[in-house]
Amino acid sequence: MVKEIDPIYTKKTFDTLAFLFTQYMQLNTYIDHTILKPTTLLSEVEKLCSEAIAYQFAAVCVPPLFVKQAKQYIQNSYVKVATVIGFPFGYAAIEAKIAEVLLALVDGVDELDMVINIAALKNNDWTYLANEINHILPIIHNKQKIIKIIIESGVLTNDEIIRCCDLYGAAGVDFMKTSTGYAEQGASVAAVTLMRKHLNPSTQIKASGGIKTADIAKALIHAGANRIGCSASVDIIKEAEK
Repeated sequence: MVKEIDPIYTKKTFDTLAFLFTQYMQLNTYIDHTILKPTTLLSEVEKLCSEAIAYQFAAVCVPPLFVKQAKQYIQNSYVKVATVIGFPFGYAAIEAKIAEVLLALVDGVDELDMVINIAALKNNDWTYLANEINHILPIIHNKQKIIKIIIESGVLTNDEIIRCCDLYGAAGVDFMKTSTGYAEQGASVAAVTLMRKHLNPSTQIKASGGIKTADIAKALIHAGANRIGCSASVDIIKEAEK
């Protein structure tokens, strides 16, 4: 007679293996190497792209102004070029966000990180948010590009985060992203854990905002993050290699 496996033991075993994996994983493959400060220089974008190629990061994330140049710097590498839409506060009109999306697509962007209308959310206007994503997502997916929805988890309640998971998961977004990096609180293990619990496995999670060490990056991945957005990427990799 086959002995039944204790489900609690199985979960503990899985968690332990997942934790050990994060200690030896190739962190570089999770990272979106990012520069989004308003004073960004073209020379800094070129350096960012060179580092992304050297360290084989998943993507670079640059201001919309530099998408075309970033594509030239990246050339034929596997590194993707991402940009931001409605950044950083998200309250641009839907039509304005669509215009930003179209311009980025013309410039050759691969992935678009769009800030939701947080003001609409805080005023409980979920109809507006549904209308926003239903207008924008098809434009991006019709071009076989990736959309990441930034919800600014640090300013949301748990109930609001869960409701975002329900709305954007059902809409079919590729990623939900924690933060812009401009709020008081950036990515947190608690927020990523909550998002992972309430999203389908097909919806990935990007953690960003305040990620400056390898230990924090690993903890967020262990919690369920599939991507890490950060500007301290090279320092994180060097720390992880020690």
